[in-house]
Order: sequence, then C-alpha cells, then structure tokens
Amino acid sequence: MKSAPAQRRTSDETVGFLSTLSAYLLWGVLPVYFLILVPTGAWETVAWRIVFSVVFCLVALAVTRGWSRVIAVFRDPKLAALTALGGGLVYINWQLFVLAAQGGQVVESSLGYFINPIVSVLLGVLVLHERLRPLQWTAIGVAALAVIAIVIGYGEMPWISLGLAFSFGFYGLVKNRIGPRVDAVSGLTLETVWLLPVAIVQLVVVAVTSGITIGVGGIGHVALIAGLGITTAVPLLLFAIGTRRIPLTMVGILQFAAPILQFLVGVFILHEPMPAERWIGFGIVWVAVVILVTDSLLAGRRARAALARAAQV
Repeated sequence: MKSAPAQRRTSDETVGFLSTLSAYLLWGVLPVYFLILVPTGAWETVAWRIVFSVVFCLVALAVTRGWSRVIAVFRDPKLAALTALGGGLVYINWQLFVLAAQGGQVVESSLGYFINPIVSVLLGVLVLHERLRPLQWTAIGVAALAVIAIVIGYGEMPWISLGLAFSFGFYGLVKNRIGPRVDAVSGLTLETVWLLPVAIVQLVVVAVTSGITIGVGGIGHVALIAGLGITTAVPLLLFAIGTRRIPLTMVGILQFAAPILQFLVGVFILHEPMPAERWIGFGIVWVAVVILVTDSLLAGRRARAALARAAQV
C-alpha cells in the first residue's frame, strides 16, 4: 500500500499530466476555432484576441487579488522589458498562426510546431551556450535536411513554419530568462497590455479598409470573438498548472500532441493538399522528432538513475 506522500505525488502527477495534455489538445484544435470566426479576418481576429485576453486577465487578477504581483514586475525595469519582448514574440506567433489557419495552411503551421522543440534546442546552444548530446545534434541535422527537402520539393522556403517555430522558440527563451518570477496570469496580462496599442491600430486600419465584422453574424458571433480571451488564457493556465507537477521529459513528449492534432485537422478535416514532396518533408521531420524524444527519454532515465545512486550513498 502506498504511503500518503507517495499517493499525493501520484495524484499530483496525474493532475499535471491531464492539465498539460489538455493544454496541448486545445492548442491543437485552435485552427478550427479561427475558421469559425470567418468573416472576421486574421488581422481583426488577432486584435480582438489581444483585447479580450486583457479583459480576461484583468478579471482573473481581480478575482485572485493578483495586482501586487503585476505591480512588482512593473517595478523591475528589466523584468518589465522582458515581458514586453515576450509580448512582441507572442504577437508574431499569433498573427502567423491565424493567417495560416484562415489561409488554408494548417498543415504548414503544424510543421512549425513539430520543428519548434528542435529550434529550442538549437537556441539553447547559440544563446545559452548549452552543450548538446550527440542525439540532439543528430535531430537538428535531420530537421535541417527536412527543410531542405521541402524547399527543393516546393521551390520555396516554408516561411510560416519557420516563423512559428522561431517566434515560439525565442518566446520560450524569454520565458526561461523570466523564470518563476512572473506567474502565468501576470505574464499574459503584461504581454497583452503591451500589445493593446498594436490591437487598436489594427482595428482602426481594418475599420477604414475592409470594415469591422464583429457582430455581423449576430450575438453568437460576438460571443465567439469575446471567447478569444478564454481560448487564449485557459490553455496557458492549464499548461502552467501541469508543467509544475510532471517531469520536463514528459512535457517534451506531450508537446507533440498539438502539432499532431493540427496535422490531422489540416489533412482529414480541411482536406489540405499533401503531395509527395510534403509527405517526404514531414517524414524526415518526424524522424528528427523520434530522435529528440528518444534522447529526452534516455537523458531522463540517466538522471533518475543518478539521483537513485546519490540517495543510496
């Protein structure tokens, strides 16, 4: 029979696993949500996403009485600047993702999130001067080969995939620099508050060009646009809850749930084209992903074995 601490640990890990998986599954089906918002275009969608994310976060801060945490960040100029940089990277990622979703390029966006973990590993070397293990170098090389294969097959660079992979990769780097000093709600609040001027400018430009569409489809359409705040914040909060309770190795494996689901949505629901060149490119990327996951599992096993040996000493 398990001891009380062991039962709590098992329960904690179960909550962590389900929360993290739920976050990635929600991110995986997000393209469908953006398609439902049509005729609201990508630029207006992202602007409303920023606005209603701020509204959601302000309500969450009021309920949890978290204003002191936000004020503490403002009092630290370096930390505030990092949240502003994070906001800029989030904006690039959101805009590219919605453009891809509404432009029939969900499969290409999924490729970006398959590549993203490999980009994160590469940034760890270039920026944080981390030492890579042989299998990690192999995964980076195979991923580069995949991009080359796609370029040769299509005759053009997969800019959306690379833009999503690198914007989210650099965002993760910024989050690494911020660390636990900023909680999930405060972080999203600050990142979106910095983006409010951008959202206002985009709404003005849309208004004077194609016209604002919120409400065109009735109250249901208004509710869906207002729901952008919830669909943005809930996965992030689930992710924050989950990743504190499970090993990083498990997080690394679960993160592929989102691009797998996006790929399935793009191919089997939206019927996006998958010519042979694209299958070859994806196949090579999946080989890189398998190599990276294998390395992660082996590294986690070695770390646990080292801890067990240390505990016996």
